[in-house]
Amino acid sequence: QVQLVESGGGLVQPGGSLRLSCAASGSIFGVNVMDWYRQFPGKERELVAYITSGGWPIYADSVMGRFTISRDNAKKMVYLQMKRLKREDTAVYYCAAATRSRTGGDPKMYEYWGQGTQVTVSS
Repeated sequence: QVQLVESGGGLVQPGGSLRLSCAASGSIFGVNVMDWYRQFPGKERELVAYITSGGWPIYADSVMGRFTISRDNAKKMVYLQMKRLKREDTAVYYCAAATRSRTGGDPKMYEYWGQGTQVTVSS
């Protein structure tokens, strides 16, 4: 089994920044992909950012130019640097991991999910 633990969420003012981290533990040798999703109240989880098998980051249109995803494959960590945060970024952010090398950002392709970290953007 793989456990994912997110950290770095919290309350931030509009225009501010946060950096989320996600650490994988347990049977991590099989983990190939770690990416970020978020969920708004009453909504389905939506993709925030993922890294393709070729190493290219792909972002949701709503966060393009403001968020940056990065991974440390050796440490099985994934990060999400969030800048110029907006009130509409308020959500629970989830780390997702997969043993397959390609997910296409499809949530069904991920076997493991973290418990989520709340990000609240408010003045």
